[in-house]
Amino acid sequence: MNKKTLLLAEDDELLASLLNFRLKKGGYEVNHRTNGKMVKEYLLENTPDIIVSDIMMPYFSGMELISFVRHELKSQVPIIIISSAGNEENVLNAFELGANDFISKPVSPSELLVRVARELNKI
Repeated sequence: MNKKTLLLAEDDELLASLLNFRLKKGGYEVNHRTNGKMVKEYLLENTPDIIVSDIMMPYFSGMELISFVRHELKSQVPIIIISSAGNEENVLNAFELGANDFISKPVSPSELLVRVARELNKI
């Protein structure tokens, strides 16, 4: 069975390495990018099965990422947003732009694995 590819857009190296480790252990092929510019470049060349993105990133925020994927790429790839800025406005904006799910930081890797699996199994 082909591994599902996951794009992890997170500029916090420590959190990214923890999530990367757990997601790989969970059977995903993880492509990690640390800033919005790298994320955009990756997405112009590749289509992951799912995107997990932080809201606060250099160059290109998670909100801009959702908009880019939904409007410019016209893609319905599931997007899970993670953010310490878990205020209601951000959450609502993320959903309005087309995010599929939202997890507040600190992120539990186990919870993330469950939510990723849930989004991928909807397809």
